[in-house]
Amino acid sequence: MSTTTGVLRADGPLGHMPAYGSAHVSMLVLLVASGILVVVWARRGDPLTVDRALRSAGWALLVNSVLWTAWGFTPWAWNLEESLPLHLSDALRFLGAVALITRARWLIVVTYFWGLTLNLQSVLTPDVNYFVSVPLEFAEYWIAHLSGVLIPVTLIWGQRYRPTWRGYGVAYGVTLLWAGFAATGNALSGANYGYLNHAPSGPSILDLLGPWPQYLVVESVLIAAVWALMTWPWVLLNRRSPAPLTGRGGLLRQPPVAGHVANNVRRPPQAATI
Repeated sequence: MSTTTGVLRADGPLGHMPAYGSAHVSMLVLLVASGILVVVWARRGDPLTVDRALRSAGWALLVNSVLWTAWGFTPWAWNLEESLPLHLSDALRFLGAVALITRARWLIVVTYFWGLTLNLQSVLTPDVNYFVSVPLEFAEYWIAHLSGVLIPVTLIWGQRYRPTWRGYGVAYGVTLLWAGFAATGNALSGANYGYLNHAPSGPSILDLLGPWPQYLVVESVLIAAVWALMTWPWVLLNRRSPAPLTGRGGLLRQPPVAGHVANNVRRPPQAATI
């Protein structure tokens, strides 16, 4: 978060959350525990109950995302470098929530790749300054970034969706599209959304990739390679245990599960595969 712009921010931030301090470590512990619990619950729970709970969680997260975005445009919270919803985590807030509500296949693959790599960087190396309300800004930061991990964990390991090479390609294309929007916003505002103009002020993984703009090129290649490695095990799994394609476009596979809501309740079974 930036310390520039806004009369109420003239004296700088109220405080900073140090990486791997007690607050940060507590969130990491919460993330690991929650991840284990939601996968077990999603696999063993009644499919209809799980589906309804995930949709309700999606609506709650979507409403929270809308309200938090609106908060950023209030006079006391406005900051040109932070308030526009152009950070990847801002987009992921909305995409993850809608993925839970709709189970749109392209949203599931995007949340999988974004949530467990780019978003995970902000979980492991947070750069958080507080400007208006420490409890509120702390909570909203972790709601966004923890849900960014837990949503794909729940859908991929809990609901057993398997990404395909087509899903990998679509996710990478969506990422380039988002980068284009963020770069345009940066050019018009002079901000640094997505850290496309320079690395964060605090320690981050980008520090290992060289100076700007070199790290952008290295990052794009690294993302492509890491995401390929994240897709490959699912492709191998499908060779040993074939599962039908689910939804349009062949972005995901899902093994048939008796009574599974995503395939048997929301649409006729014959429409579940292509």
